[in-house]
Amino acid sequence: MLRATVKLCCGSAHDHLRRLPGLKITAVAAIQKDMRGLVVKGSWPLPSKIPHYVQRLMGKETAACPEPPGDISPSQLSSMDLSYITQGEMALQQALSILQQHTSWQAETMLDAGAAVSSATVPGLGKVFRAEVVLAVPVAQLHQELFERIEQMPQWNPTLSQVKVLQCVGTDTLVTHEVTAPSPGNLVGQRDFVSVRHCRRRETAVYLVGTATHAEPLPLQEGCIRAESRLSCIVLQPLAGDPSRTCFTWLLSMDLKASAAVLLGGWIPTSVINRVLPQSQADFIKHLRRHLSAATCP
Repeated sequence: MLRATVKLCCGSAHDHLRRLPGLKITAVAAIQKDMRGLVVKGSWPLPSKIPHYVQRLMGKETAACPEPPGDISPSQLSSMDLSYITQGEMALQQALSILQQHTSWQAETMLDAGAAVSSATVPGLGKVFRAEVVLAVPVAQLHQELFERIEQMPQWNPTLSQVKVLQCVGTDTLVTHEVTAPSPGNLVGQRDFVSVRHCRRRETAVYLVGTATHAEPLPLQEGCIRAESRLSCIVLQPLAGDPSRTCFTWLLSMDLKASAAVLLGGWIPTSVINRVLPQSQADFIKHLRRHLSAATCP
Protein backbone atom coordinates (compact mmCIF):
# COMPACT_ATOMS: atom_id res chain seq x y z
CA MET A 1 0.00 0.00 0.00
CA LEU A 2 2.78 2.42 0.89
CA ARG A 3 4.65 1.89 -2.36
CA ALA A 4 1.45 2.35 -4.36
CA THR A 5 0.47 5.58 -2.63
CA VAL A 6 3.98 7.02 -2.99
CA LYS A 7 3.82 6.34 -6.71
CA LEU A 8 0.34 7.89 -6.87
CA CYS A 9 1.49 11.05 -5.11
CA CYS A 10 4.59 11.42 -7.26
CA GLY A 11 2.49 10.79 -10.34
CA SER A 12 0.27 13.72 -9.44
CA ALA A 13 2.71 15.96 -11.29
CA HIS A 14 1.28 14.64 -14.56
CA ASP A 15 -1.27 16.77 -16.36
CA HIS A 16 -4.21 14.41 -15.89
CA LEU A 17 -3.73 14.30 -12.11
CA ARG A 18 -2.87 17.95 -11.63
CA ARG A 19 -6.47 18.74 -12.46
CA LEU A 20 -7.69 16.47 -9.67
CA PRO A 21 -6.44 18.14 -6.47
CA GLY A 22 -8.53 15.85 -4.27
CA LEU A 23 -6.61 12.85 -5.57
CA LYS A 24 -3.30 14.42 -4.53
CA ILE A 25 -4.65 15.20 -1.08
CA THR A 26 -5.87 11.62 -0.66
CA ALA A 27 -2.50 10.24 -1.75
CA VAL A 28 -0.54 12.44 0.65
CA ALA A 29 -2.89 11.62 3.51
CA ALA A 30 -2.48 7.90 2.78
CA ILE A 31 1.31 8.21 2.80
CA GLN A 32 1.15 10.09 6.08
CA LYS A 33 -1.06 7.41 7.67
CA ASP A 34 0.97 4.45 6.41
CA MET A 35 4.38 5.85 7.30
CA ARG A 36 3.36 7.02 10.74
CA GLY A 37 1.84 3.60 11.37
CA LEU A 38 5.08 1.89 10.42
CA VAL A 39 7.11 4.19 12.64
CA VAL A 40 4.81 3.59 15.61
CA LYS A 41 5.01 -0.18 15.17
CA GLY A 42 8.78 0.09 15.07
CA SER A 43 9.15 -2.86 12.72
CA TRP A 44 9.96 -0.83 9.62
CA PRO A 45 12.74 1.78 9.80
CA LEU A 46 12.22 4.76 7.51
CA PRO A 47 14.43 4.08 4.45
CA SER A 48 16.96 6.76 3.57
CA LYS A 49 16.01 6.49 -0.12
CA ILE A 50 12.57 7.96 0.55
CA PRO A 51 12.65 11.56 -0.72
CA HIS A 52 13.74 14.13 1.86
CA TYR A 53 10.52 16.12 1.58
CA VAL A 54 8.39 13.04 2.33
CA GLN A 55 10.53 12.25 5.40
CA ARG A 56 10.11 15.84 6.57
CA LEU A 57 6.34 15.72 6.13
CA MET A 58 6.13 12.55 8.17
CA GLY A 59 8.11 14.13 11.01
CA LYS A 60 10.89 11.55 10.70
CA GLU A 61 13.78 13.38 9.09
CA THR A 62 17.22 11.95 9.48
CA ALA A 63 19.78 13.66 11.69
CA ALA A 64 21.55 14.98 8.59
CA CYS A 65 18.43 16.92 7.55
CA PRO A 66 17.03 18.56 10.71
CA GLU A 67 13.68 20.30 10.74
CA PRO A 68 13.95 24.07 10.12
CA PRO A 69 13.87 26.01 13.42
CA GLY A 70 10.50 27.52 14.22
CA ASP A 71 8.59 25.37 11.75
CA ILE A 72 5.37 23.74 12.89
CA SER A 73 5.15 20.06 13.72
CA PRO A 74 3.94 17.84 10.85
CA SER A 75 1.36 16.38 13.23
CA GLN A 76 -0.32 19.80 13.23
CA LEU A 77 -0.70 19.86 9.45
CA SER A 78 -3.91 18.90 7.69
CA SER A 79 -3.92 16.76 4.56
CA MET A 80 -4.47 19.94 2.54
CA ASP A 81 -1.42 21.56 4.18
CA LEU A 82 0.65 18.50 3.36
CA SER A 83 -0.57 18.65 -0.21
CA TYR A 84 0.58 22.27 -0.57
CA ILE A 85 4.03 21.49 0.85
CA THR A 86 4.36 18.47 -1.42
CA GLN A 87 3.41 20.54 -4.48
CA GLY A 88 6.05 23.11 -3.54
CA GLU A 89 8.76 20.50 -3.02
CA MET A 90 7.91 18.70 -6.25
CA ALA A 91 8.04 21.99 -8.16
CA LEU A 92 11.44 22.69 -6.59
CA GLN A 93 12.78 19.29 -7.67
CA GLN A 94 11.48 19.94 -11.18
CA ALA A 95 13.17 23.35 -11.26
CA LEU A 96 16.48 21.93 -10.02
CA SER A 97 16.35 19.27 -12.73
CA ILE A 98 15.77 21.92 -15.39
CA LEU A 99 18.62 24.09 -14.10
CA GLN A 100 20.99 21.16 -14.41
CA GLN A 101 20.35 20.83 -18.15
CA HIS A 102 23.66 22.49 -19.03
CA THR A 103 23.80 21.55 -22.71
CA SER A 104 20.20 22.12 -23.77
CA TRP A 105 19.92 25.88 -23.19
CA GLN A 106 19.77 28.11 -26.25
CA ALA A 107 20.59 31.82 -26.10
CA GLU A 108 17.57 34.02 -26.81
CA THR A 109 18.43 37.68 -26.33
CA MET A 110 19.81 40.30 -23.96
CA LEU A 111 16.97 42.17 -22.26
CA ASP A 112 16.90 45.91 -21.72
CA ALA A 113 17.14 45.21 -18.00
CA GLY A 114 20.63 43.80 -18.56
CA ALA A 115 19.53 40.19 -18.13
CA ALA A 116 20.67 37.43 -20.46
CA VAL A 117 17.82 35.14 -21.55
CA SER A 118 18.02 31.56 -22.73
CA SER A 119 15.41 28.88 -23.28
CA ALA A 120 14.98 25.14 -23.30
CA THR A 121 12.17 22.82 -24.28
CA VAL A 122 11.13 20.66 -21.34
CA PRO A 123 8.81 17.64 -21.67
CA GLY A 124 5.47 18.39 -20.06
CA LEU A 125 6.17 22.12 -19.82
CA GLY A 126 7.14 23.16 -23.32
CA LYS A 127 9.41 26.17 -23.63
CA VAL A 128 10.95 27.40 -20.38
CA PHE A 129 12.78 30.71 -20.20
CA ARG A 130 15.73 31.50 -17.95
CA ALA A 131 16.80 35.06 -17.18
CA GLU A 132 20.10 35.78 -15.42
CA VAL A 133 21.29 39.07 -14.00
CA VAL A 134 23.39 40.43 -11.12
CA LEU A 135 21.55 42.78 -8.74
CA ALA A 136 23.32 45.20 -6.42
CA VAL A 137 21.49 44.04 -3.29
CA PRO A 138 22.14 41.17 -0.86
CA VAL A 139 20.23 37.88 -0.93
CA ALA A 140 18.42 38.58 2.36
CA GLN A 141 16.85 41.79 1.05
CA LEU A 142 15.64 40.12 -2.15
CA HIS A 143 14.21 37.23 -0.14
CA GLN A 144 12.22 39.68 1.97
CA GLU A 145 10.84 41.56 -1.03
CA LEU A 146 9.95 38.50 -3.09
CA PHE A 147 8.63 36.18 -0.37
CA GLU A 148 8.15 37.70 3.07
CA ARG A 149 6.63 40.94 1.72
CA ILE A 150 4.88 39.41 -1.26
CA GLU A 151 1.56 41.18 -0.51
CA GLN A 152 3.33 44.52 -0.97
CA MET A 153 4.52 43.65 -4.47
CA PRO A 154 1.76 45.63 -6.27
CA GLN A 155 3.17 48.78 -4.64
CA TRP A 156 6.21 48.59 -6.91
CA ASN A 157 5.13 46.20 -9.68
CA PRO A 158 2.49 47.96 -11.83
CA THR A 159 1.58 44.74 -13.64
CA LEU A 160 -0.17 43.51 -10.49
CA SER A 161 -3.23 45.01 -8.82
CA GLN A 162 -3.40 42.63 -5.86
CA VAL A 163 -1.46 39.86 -4.15
CA LYS A 164 -3.07 38.18 -1.17
CA VAL A 165 -1.70 35.38 0.99
CA LEU A 166 -4.57 32.96 1.43
CA GLN A 167 -2.72 30.60 3.73
CA CYS A 168 0.65 30.18 5.42
CA VAL A 169 1.82 26.59 5.89
CA GLY A 170 4.72 26.67 8.30
CA THR A 171 7.34 29.30 7.55
CA ASP A 172 8.31 28.31 4.00
CA THR A 173 5.07 27.67 2.09
CA LEU A 174 2.39 30.15 1.03
CA VAL A 175 -0.83 29.85 -0.94
CA THR A 176 -1.37 33.11 -2.80
CA HIS A 177 -3.91 34.77 -5.06
CA GLU A 178 -2.57 37.29 -7.57
CA VAL A 179 -4.60 39.57 -9.83
CA THR A 180 -3.04 41.37 -12.78
CA ALA A 181 -3.59 45.07 -13.32
CA PRO A 182 -5.94 46.25 -16.11
CA SER A 183 -4.16 46.82 -19.40
CA PRO A 184 -4.26 50.22 -21.14
CA GLY A 185 -7.55 50.53 -22.97
CA ASN A 186 -8.64 47.24 -21.40
CA LEU A 187 -7.56 45.48 -24.59
CA VAL A 188 -6.51 42.43 -22.58
CA GLY A 189 -8.70 41.38 -19.67
CA GLN A 190 -7.38 40.84 -16.19
CA ARG A 191 -6.10 37.45 -15.15
CA ASP A 192 -5.82 35.92 -11.72
CA PHE A 193 -3.60 33.11 -10.46
CA VAL A 194 -3.78 30.79 -7.47
CA SER A 195 -0.31 29.57 -6.59
CA VAL A 196 1.73 27.63 -4.09
CA ARG A 197 4.92 29.51 -3.28
CA HIS A 198 7.67 27.62 -1.54
CA CYS A 199 11.03 28.73 -0.15
CA ARG A 200 14.01 26.47 0.34
CA ARG A 201 17.56 27.31 1.43
CA ARG A 202 20.50 25.23 0.27
CA GLU A 203 23.93 26.29 1.46
CA THR A 204 24.21 29.95 0.42
CA ALA A 205 21.41 29.87 -2.17
CA VAL A 206 17.73 30.64 -1.67
CA TYR A 207 15.14 29.07 -3.99
CA LEU A 208 11.72 30.69 -4.39
CA VAL A 209 9.51 28.36 -6.38
CA GLY A 210 5.89 28.72 -7.45
CA THR A 211 3.33 26.61 -9.28
CA ALA A 212 -0.39 26.66 -9.94
CA THR A 213 -2.65 25.08 -7.34
CA HIS A 214 -6.29 24.93 -6.35
CA ALA A 215 -7.65 26.64 -3.24
CA GLU A 216 -11.19 25.77 -2.26
CA PRO A 217 -13.42 27.56 -1.99
CA LEU A 218 -12.00 30.34 -4.17
CA PRO A 219 -14.52 31.15 -6.90
CA LEU A 220 -13.52 32.77 -10.13
CA GLN A 221 -13.13 36.52 -9.72
CA GLU A 222 -15.56 38.74 -11.57
CA GLY A 223 -13.88 40.36 -14.55
CA CYS A 224 -10.88 37.99 -14.37
CA ILE A 225 -9.90 34.88 -16.28
CA ARG A 226 -8.15 32.19 -14.26
CA ALA A 227 -4.70 31.45 -15.69
CA GLU A 228 -1.94 29.13 -14.54
CA SER A 229 1.74 29.51 -13.81
CA ARG A 230 3.17 26.12 -14.65
CA LEU A 231 6.50 26.74 -12.98
CA SER A 232 8.38 29.72 -11.64
CA CYS A 233 11.67 29.49 -9.77
CA ILE A 234 13.87 32.36 -8.65
CA VAL A 235 17.35 31.43 -7.43
CA LEU A 236 19.18 33.96 -5.25
CA GLN A 237 22.88 33.36 -4.66
CA PRO A 238 25.56 35.74 -3.33
CA LEU A 239 28.01 36.90 -5.97
CA ALA A 240 31.36 35.24 -5.40
CA GLY A 241 33.63 37.66 -3.56
CA ASP A 242 30.88 40.25 -3.01
CA PRO A 243 27.98 39.16 -0.75
CA SER A 244 26.36 42.58 -1.13
CA ARG A 245 25.42 41.60 -4.70
CA THR A 246 23.19 38.74 -5.81
CA CYS A 247 23.21 36.44 -8.81
CA PHE A 248 19.52 36.40 -9.77
CA THR A 249 18.28 33.51 -11.92
CA TRP A 250 14.62 33.21 -12.91
CA LEU A 251 12.98 30.22 -14.58
CA LEU A 252 9.51 30.89 -15.95
CA SER A 253 6.93 28.77 -17.75
CA MET A 254 3.31 29.91 -18.10
CA ASP A 255 0.33 28.49 -19.92
CA LEU A 256 0.04 31.62 -22.04
CA LYS A 257 -1.27 29.93 -25.17
CA ALA A 258 -4.40 28.74 -23.39
CA SER A 259 -5.07 31.81 -21.27
CA ALA A 260 -4.06 34.43 -23.84
CA ALA A 261 -6.12 32.79 -26.56
CA VAL A 262 -9.21 33.12 -24.39
CA LEU A 263 -8.38 36.70 -23.52
CA LEU A 264 -7.74 37.86 -27.06
CA GLY A 265 -10.39 35.70 -28.67
CA GLY A 266 -8.10 33.80 -30.99
CA TRP A 267 -5.04 31.63 -31.45
CA ILE A 268 -1.75 33.24 -30.44
CA PRO A 269 1.26 32.35 -32.62
CA THR A 270 4.11 30.70 -30.76
CA SER A 271 6.50 33.40 -31.97
CA VAL A 272 4.42 36.03 -30.18
CA ILE A 273 4.21 34.03 -26.96
CA ASN A 274 7.98 33.52 -27.00
CA ARG A 275 8.44 37.29 -27.01
CA VAL A 276 5.89 37.90 -24.25
CA LEU A 277 7.65 35.82 -21.61
CA PRO A 278 11.11 37.43 -21.90
CA GLN A 279 9.52 40.89 -21.95
CA SER A 280 7.57 40.11 -18.78
CA GLN A 281 10.81 39.04 -17.12
CA ALA A 282 12.54 42.23 -18.27
CA ASP A 283 9.74 44.42 -16.93
CA PHE A 284 9.75 42.62 -13.60
CA ILE A 285 13.52 43.04 -13.18
CA LYS A 286 13.27 46.75 -14.10
CA HIS A 287 10.52 47.36 -11.53
CA LEU A 288 12.41 45.40 -8.89
CA ARG A 289 15.61 47.37 -9.48
CA ARG A 290 13.79 50.70 -9.25
CA HIS A 291 12.04 49.66 -6.05
CA LEU A 292 15.25 48.49 -4.40
CA SER A 293 17.11 51.60 -5.51
CA ALA A 294 14.41 53.80 -4.02
CA ALA A 295 14.39 51.78 -0.80
CA THR A 296 18.14 52.16 -0.31
CA CYS A 297 18.33 55.88 -1.12
CA PRO A 298 18.92 58.08 1.97
